[in-house]
Amino acid sequence: MELLADPGSLAILAAVGFIAGFIDAVVGGGGLLSIPALLTLGLPPHMTLGTNKLASSFSSCMSAWTYYRKHFFKPAFWYNAGIACFLGAVAGTFIVSVVDNSVLDKLLPLIIIIIALYTLLNPKAMGCDKCKPPKVAPASKTQWLHGLPLGFYDGFAGPGIGAFWTVSSTRLYQLPVLHSIGLARAMTFVSNVTSLTIFLALGLVNIQLGLAMGVCMMFGAFIGARFAIKFGLPFIRPLFITIVILIAANLAWRAWF
Repeated sequence: MELLADPGSLAILAAVGFIAGFIDAVVGGGGLLSIPALLTLGLPPHMTLGTNKLASSFSSCMSAWTYYRKHFFKPAFWYNAGIACFLGAVAGTFIVSVVDNSVLDKLLPLIIIIIALYTLLNPKAMGCDKCKPPKVAPASKTQWLHGLPLGFYDGFAGPGIGAFWTVSSTRLYQLPVLHSIGLARAMTFVSNVTSLTIFLALGLVNIQLGLAMGVCMMFGAFIGARFAIKFGLPFIRPLFITIVILIAANLAWRAWF
């Protein structure tokens, strides 16, 4: 299929990128918008994944940096999770580049629907006002068991990774919501850059489209992170549930119908 990169298509891609970056910075799940947008331009599936990793790296870098500067993420506490996430993403990206992930496609909607229901029914699923940030680094073993599978998943597939990180971080470490999101965005940046490096080496990245969308996603993330910090859980939680349900519906439609 011929790649359509005319000015009108690029303008649509830019608008989608901005919205996706905003969503990514708050709750994750921007790929729900950015991946279909790239596919409509004629990119093959693996090229779409690689190009999306380039664009998403801009978004996750900006949002991670914002949460770090506002003291919602402390790198010294989470280096074990970061290393585990990196190794998982390496394995996941190499595997997805050579295998068909049709089985995972059918399981993902169920997993994400469970997360949506858990978040909807459990008020503390995304953090609570009484939760305190950790004063010492969580156990390294827990971080490795946490970061390795999530890094692998983001390298292999990725939809809903922000939701997985946010909810699981709250559950494992009892983090306040903004600290959970800060950790999620930092770890997603690690897996994005790791996967991007491999996709670049394999020649599976469209640089032009990735940069065009990435710059817009970066601006969206800049604004989204500040909205999350300013308005807190009352703003984040309904948006989180909405996006997670939309991700599940999108995945279910593609996999089952």
